[in-house]
Amino acid sequence: MLPVDALLLFFSSSILLALAPGPDNLFVMVQAAQRGRIAGLAVTLGLCTGLLVHTTAVALGLAAVFTASALAFNLLKYIGAAYLLWLAWGAFRAGGEAGGASRAVDLPFARLYRRGIIMNVTNPKVSIFFLAFLPQFADPVYGPLVPQIVLLGAVFIAATILIFGGISLFAGACGERIRASARANRLLNMLAGSVFAGLAIKLALTER
Repeated sequence: MLPVDALLLFFSSSILLALAPGPDNLFVMVQAAQRGRIAGLAVTLGLCTGLLVHTTAVALGLAAVFTASALAFNLLKYIGAAYLLWLAWGAFRAGGEAGGASRAVDLPFARLYRRGIIMNVTNPKVSIFFLAFLPQFADPVYGPLVPQIVLLGAVFIAATILIFGGISLFAGACGERIRASARANRLLNMLAGSVFAGLAIKLALTER
C-alpha cells in the first residue's frame, strides 16, 4: 500500500491538473451553462467513468498500444473529433427560447452521462497521459503495481469529481440567468457549438 504522504502528493497534483484549463473541464463548464448544473454533474460522472477505462488500460498495459500504434491513436482521435463535431452541429441548430425550453436543454441524465464517457474514452491523449503520470507515483517497494495504479486512478477520479463538480455548480448557476433570455440563450448555444467545434479541431490535430 502506498504511504499517505505519497497519496497526498498525488491528490494535490491531481487537483492542480483538474483546475488547469483543458478540454474536459471546458466541456463540463459549457454543458452546465447550457443545460444546468445537473447536466454538468452528469457529464462529470461520465468523464470519470471514462477515466476508469483509462486507469484499467494503464493497469493492464493496454494504454501502451496508443503510444506504439499510430493507426490505433488516429482512429480513436478521429472518432472523438467526429463526435464533437456532431455535438457542435446540434448546438448550432438548437433553438433559443427563454426559460430553458430549447431542445439543447431537454436531454436526459443518462444521455449526458454517455456524452461524458464518449468524450473521455475517445481521447487517446488521456490514456497516454495516464500511462506517463500514474506509474511515477507507483513503487514496487509497496507491493504489486497493478493495485497501486488502480488506487491512484481512484484518487485522480476523486479529485476530478471535486473540481468538475464545483465547475458544474458555478457554471450552472451562471447559466440560469443566461437561459432566461431568448437572445442570450441563442448566443450561449452558438458559443457551445463553437467550443465543441474547437475541441474537435484540437483533437483531430493532436499528435502522439
